[in-house]
Formats: sequence, structure tokens, C-alpha cells
Amino acid sequence: MTAEALLFLLLPLAALSGWWIGRRQGNARREEGGVLPGRYLKGLNYLLNEQPDKAIDLFIEMLDVDTDTVETHLALGSLFRRRGEVDRAIRIHQNLIARPTLSKEQRALALAELGQDYMRAGLLDRAETLFQELVESAPHRATALYQLRDIYEQEKDWDKAIEVIRRLEQTTGKGMRDIVAHYYCEKAEQARRQGENAAAQKLLKRALTEDRQCVRASLLEGDIAADSGDWRAAVRAYRRVEEQDPEYLPEVVEPLTRCYRELGRMDEMVSFLRRNLAEHGGISLMLALAELIRQDQGDETAADFIKESLKERPSVRGMDRLIELHLSGTPDAIREKLQVLKDVTDQLIANKPVYKCQQCGFTGRTLHWHCPGCKNWNTVKPIHGVEGE
Repeated sequence: MTAEALLFLLLPLAALSGWWIGRRQGNARREEGGVLPGRYLKGLNYLLNEQPDKAIDLFIEMLDVDTDTVETHLALGSLFRRRGEVDRAIRIHQNLIARPTLSKEQRALALAELGQDYMRAGLLDRAETLFQELVESAPHRATALYQLRDIYEQEKDWDKAIEVIRRLEQTTGKGMRDIVAHYYCEKAEQARRQGENAAAQKLLKRALTEDRQCVRASLLEGDIAADSGDWRAAVRAYRRVEEQDPEYLPEVVEPLTRCYRELGRMDEMVSFLRRNLAEHGGISLMLALAELIRQDQGDETAADFIKESLKERPSVRGMDRLIELHLSGTPDAIREKLQVLKDVTDQLIANKPVYKCQQCGFTGRTLHWHCPGCKNWNTVKPIHGVEGE
């Protein structure tokens, strides 16, 4: 039995207990004679007639708020929120906060729960107000700051997000400069979209000051330099990825090839690919090198290179390219069979994700610096293996 089902089964008992405690304490609203209250029997009748919504509302009304039942209200509100019944959760938590008998700690817990209700409902301004109040409460400061960080990330208010991260670092003692670097990258992308490349470059330098290993900043810096035709600066930025995180090397292959071609230094690109292929592997590097070999020495030499590479690192993408190279100049009968294989590899490639989050397993065909699944930064990377890199 799940925790949710168990809680709903216990709800009638909790309501009856709340009524009984009130009766023992001389509650003026008690029903005399020790007879079960009519509302309780009515609620049971709703349950028996498979009308759980009406039963739940009735039992909640019966469950008086006091020191003994606060935790039950909090648990119910949290449960409703998880079930997507945010309106009910909000009503329960607002009712709790309105009680003057709550202790300071109980009120703080109710505020935190209500703030999460508002976030789930998309009422970010209301949630922000509550969490700003909770920041002043030492026991809840870190939790409130994390929630504020999430709010400002959703609102794309990166300046406030940076301010909150600074406070989080002071509160938790945990360094978060890598996240701040991404915030500066977000600001740089905004500036770039507005045509303010100089401002974007300054923001990227701030990002790299926060985190020298920020691959995203290097890629953006390279893109801006390439857009302006500063190929040497673009090469320096893209080449930085090699030292920062080799797992992202597939992201620089195409733009770096373009830069070296514009500079007339393709021999340096070949050296770059050979060295990194030997050290780190990766189908994108292998295919890029195979294409340069094809352009210089022809299809057959490129096909031989791919064939030898596949012996060491099997790859669907590599097989697809090898078949493609053999299609030209092949007799019709064999070409038809190869085309069937090519169609199969094309479908395999088309349906497979390219990136995967190292934290939650989210997959996709687009690189997200902020994982859509777990909301962590810099955890989505190229997939490796037979069907990946």
C-alpha cells in the first residue's frame, strides 16, 4: 500500500481523533451523549458511495487545528500538492497560517509548504514573498534561498539569482561558482541576442573568472569571435574546451574546422583531431577526421580509415558513414542491399537521443546546460557508446 493510500485511509480516524480530543477538552462545538458526530457518519457514507472528494473535504473540516493535528494538516497539504490538487493544498496551508495558536516553528513550516504550493500553481510572486520572509528564519534560511534561486531561474532574473547564490554560499559553506558562471553565460546570451557583443564578451570573462572550466563560456566566446571574423580568437576559445572538459569536444569539431579552413591551416585541424581521437575517442572526432582524409585522399582511403576505427570503437554512426562511402561506385545489385542497411542505420540514428543528464537520466537531441528534468546545471553531456560518441 502506498503512503498516499494509507494517509487517506487514516484521514477518517484522524478526523474522529480530532473530534474526540476536542470533546475531552470541553470543545463548545462537541456533539453530546458520546455519539459519533453526524458529519463523521456522513463522511463515511461518502467513502462507501465512492465519493472520496466530498469525504475528504468533510473530514478536513472536522479536523480541528491544534498542536496535535498540525503535522496531519501539513502532511495532507503536501499530499494534495503532489497529487496536483494545488487549490486544496493552498486552502489547508492558508488555514494553518491563520491560526494564532501556532508556534513560531509550526508557522514557518506552514509558510514553507504554502510557498511550494504557490510555486506549483505558478504564482511565483506570492511564493517569492513567503520565501523572502523565511530567509530571516535561521533554521529555514537555506531551504528558502534554494526556493528563491529556483524562482529567479524560472523568471530569468539572473542578477537576483546571483545575489541569492552568494547568500547560499555563505549559509551552506558550499561553493557554487560554477552555477554563477552559467548565470553570466545566460546574461551574455541575452546581450548577444540584442546585438551587444562587446557586453556579451565582458560577461563571458566574468563567467570564466567564476569558473575557469566553464565550457559554455568558451563555446560562446568562440561563436562571437567567429561571427565577427576573428578566426584566431575563435580558435583560442574553442581549443580551450580540450582542457576544460574533453567530453564536450564534439561541440567544437564543426566550428573549429570552419575556423582553420578560413585561416588556411587545415593541417593543424588534422593534428588536433588525431591527438584527441587517440586520447579521448569519440565518433564525432573520427568522422570529422575521416572527412578531411576523404577530401585529401579520396573515398577509398577514408573508408579504410573508418573500417579500422570501427574495429576499436564500434559505432552506428560510423557504420552509417562507411556504408554511404561504399554506395558510390558499387554495382547495382550490391548497392541495393547496401541501401537497405543504410536505411536501417539512418532510422537508428534519427530515433536516438544525443545527450543525457548524468544526474537524472534525461535524454534529448539538444544540448541543455540547465537540465529540464532535474534542473541541475552542466550535467547534460554527449552520450557515449555504440549508439553515441
